[in-house]
Amino acid sequence: MTRWLPIVAVALLSSAGTALAVKALDQRQDTRAYLLDHPEVLQEAMEKLRLKQAAAQIAPLRRDLETPFAQGFIGAKDADVTVVQFFDYACGYCRASLGDLQRLVREDPKVRIVFRELPILSPGSEVAARASLAAAEQGRYPAFHMAMYAASPPSPASVAKVVQSAGLDAARAETAMRTPDKDRELHRNIELARNLGFTGTPSWVIGDEAMSGAIGYDALKEAVAKARANRS
Repeated sequence: MTRWLPIVAVALLSSAGTALAVKALDQRQDTRAYLLDHPEVLQEAMEKLRLKQAAAQIAPLRRDLETPFAQGFIGAKDADVTVVQFFDYACGYCRASLGDLQRLVREDPKVRIVFRELPILSPGSEVAARASLAAAEQGRYPAFHMAMYAASPPSPASVAKVVQSAGLDAARAETAMRTPDKDRELHRNIELARNLGFTGTPSWVIGDEAMSGAIGYDALKEAVAKARANRS
């Protein structure tokens, strides 16, 4: 009797192994069938992966992203959440998002919007971006920002009119637009956008999330709430 035990044991192990293999195959087939019937699960998984990768990219850049050029922001100075917008004055979707941002800072006293000029759409975009940075230095950023969108499309002529209407010192602004720090700031914004995989405007960084497009007020508010929750 004893001499047959190894043979019986091998047979039992072989049978168990086959059963496990069949069970694993069934599970894979069930999983495949489920995913085919529910492809949104794959989309959710890819979105989670994208957000995880974005968070890893944002972390080392956060200081540069959230620190405005001079006074190039609206909202709270002592904000607990910063919304970063990469924008171009020639971008219609950026213009459409302006009302959402104004509403956000009006309804949330602890949020700040930092604007990062990304002049990629037209020759006039860079002229407007440089004037925008000059306005930030003169403490006239909000006035210039709103007026520039109202006067679009950006061009040397429209920029000159907005510089006047927004109350800037025109001579000082004209000189400031050509200084090396403006070159550095625009180059830095382009590098930040490239590092985050942004290819157009508007693009956003809110907390650990990177987003693109005119996402709307509700999405902005939700992202701010999520960023705030993650801080606590």
